[in-house]
Amino acid sequence: MKGIMKTNMKIKMNVSIAILLALTIVAGCGSKNEGASTISPSPTPSASVTTSPTATPSAGTTPATTSPAATATGKPSSNPVTSPAASSTPTKNGAVQVIAKPESITALVNKMNSLPSSYEPTDLVYPNIAFTFSEKIDKRKMRQVAATAIEKLFAGAAKDGVPLAGVSAYRSYATQKSLFEAYVKKDGEEKAKTYSAVPGTSEHETGLAIDVAGSNGKCAASDCFGGTKEAIWLEKHASEYGFIIRYPQGKAAITGYQYEPWHLRYVGTDIAKEIQSKNVTMEEYYHTVPVSK
Repeated sequence: MKGIMKTNMKIKMNVSIAILLALTIVAGCGSKNEGASTISPSPTPSASVTTSPTATPSAGTTPATTSPAATATGKPSSNPVTSPAASSTPTKNGAVQVIAKPESITALVNKMNSLPSSYEPTDLVYPNIAFTFSEKIDKRKMRQVAATAIEKLFAGAAKDGVPLAGVSAYRSYATQKSLFEAYVKKDGEEKAKTYSAVPGTSEHETGLAIDVAGSNGKCAASDCFGGTKEAIWLEKHASEYGFIIRYPQGKAAITGYQYEPWHLRYVGTDIAKEIQSKNVTMEEYYHTVPVSK
């Protein structure tokens, strides 16, 4: 009996040892495939890998995305586009936004995006071009980059037999305020807003915009300028020098302003050429909502 019991005990021990060895082997095999077998079926992507297409960039920051110009041309733009949403912060009423980077040459300035009331360009100069007046005053000034470009544009126009003259360039916040208030007294606020900007929302305050006319000064900043040889030349060639017709014909519902073939805005050649080729406004280029009147 003792011999039989010893034999049975040995068998049980051998079986136990065999079972333990088998479990050890299975456990070892499982650990080799842990990385694949434990992946969550719906993992949360890392913020450094995937960016939500609807994410709103923080105010005052430049999104790390390719500019519209770079996407279309396949190469980086020399004047990177700044997203209006990224370059402005909402005011208390949630309607008009204050532009956080007013010095950007691509800043979108309109009825919904205002420059800070204290903003004044630091690089204003007098471009070497003809004006319809002789006084050396603020409205002859432009920012350096725009002044250099407008000199080249005027030279190009003259070469083509279309001499031009400047009418009005830079305006301070205070000047725009006085001008707008005068128009309101003359035509009422609703009418004034169709052709004049509330202070802070005028492109003239950027130092990047200028109203032009023919060298004789006729039809300066007037409807009759449309269709003139000067207006036709500007529409065709302004983008070659980095300027756009900021308020094109038939786009008032988008820009908030009537057609102004005399109003040029500097944005840089890459963006200007793309806007001109697509026949769009700055609002459409940035994919923003139309401006309310």
